[in-house]
Amino acid sequence: MTTSSIKRSALPQIDPNSVLIFDLDNTLYPSTCDLFSQVSDLIGKYVRDMLKLEADAAHRVQKDYFHRYGTTLRGLMTEHDIDPADYLAKVHDIDVSVVAPAPDLAQALDDLPGRKLIFTNASRGHAERVMDQLGIADRFETIFDIVDADYIPKPQQQPYDLLLRRDGIDPTRAVYFEDMAKNLLPAKDMGMTTVWINTDLEWARNGRDDPRIDHETNDIIGFLRNLAAAS
Repeated sequence: MTTSSIKRSALPQIDPNSVLIFDLDNTLYPSTCDLFSQVSDLIGKYVRDMLKLEADAAHRVQKDYFHRYGTTLRGLMTEHDIDPADYLAKVHDIDVSVVAPAPDLAQALDDLPGRKLIFTNASRGHAERVMDQLGIADRFETIFDIVDADYIPKPQQQPYDLLLRRDGIDPTRAVYFEDMAKNLLPAKDMGMTTVWINTDLEWARNGRDDPRIDHETNDIIGFLRNLAAAS
């Protein structure tokens, strides 16, 4: 994939009153790290162990719940009343050393004014470990994770409403960065500027052609630099 940035609308002006909201996985680090494959394997093991299924049957349940409920966790909670804390601890017990420290990303974040937040369907602990590995944890004011969302995942509307209410965010002053295109659409409906991080992962492309996506890039550091230069 060549480095590119597609300008679908004018770059927003970033000032101290702006809020920059970032998804975490495959957004703030390259998808080539393949971190999610570790999580996916552990989800599969959890489903196998919890439901006493063979590997193939567990894989089918895992994917079915993901597509029907937005996350496998939500499906397991709905269908089997599992303990979400136990699930999150087990499926995020991964090796984050495959993610390289990102001093250029840290500098690009430093060069932009405004508040910076993480908005993730993963757990706070997972987000903190990845951010520490990247070397960017102290660049962010707070994390809004799947527990904060009452275990309701993006792109359902409730997590966005809860995020804005909890952190006092004016959506018209917010820019949202996300690798899963469909997760940007509710944000745009609320008034945010939306930036799709195109990773070339097929499952993340649903919604990519929707006009509610303002910008597309596969180089988040370059995009942040351009944003700083235009502000």
